[in-house]
Amino acid sequence: MSQTASIWLVILAALVAANLPFFNQRWLLLGPVAAQRGGKPLGMRLLEMLLLYFLVGGLALMLERRAGQIAPQGWEFYAVTASLFLTLAFPGFVYRYLVHRRG
Repeated sequence: MSQTASIWLVILAALVAANLPFFNQRWLLLGPVAAQRGGKPLGMRLLEMLLLYFLVGGLALMLERRAGQIAPQGWEFYAVTASLFLTLAFPGFVYRYLVHRRG
């Protein structure tokens, strides 16, 4: 896989993973459906996002290792990638909490 394809794969995986907790009612995607009225609480969705952030980071690390030497990263890198992950989650958050459905 080319380096450009790897980058786009990580960006697409981050986009999907950031929105996944907001678009389903299951615990950790495969677990049981949340029994509470209204679905999962926001705190659990944020914990799922944190777990998915680390999974996408692991995918990125694996692809970088396959491409060559891994570049050392400081705290700034993780602050920026976490902010980007939260930004990518915005459509799912808006869909779940801000769009008023009639019903």
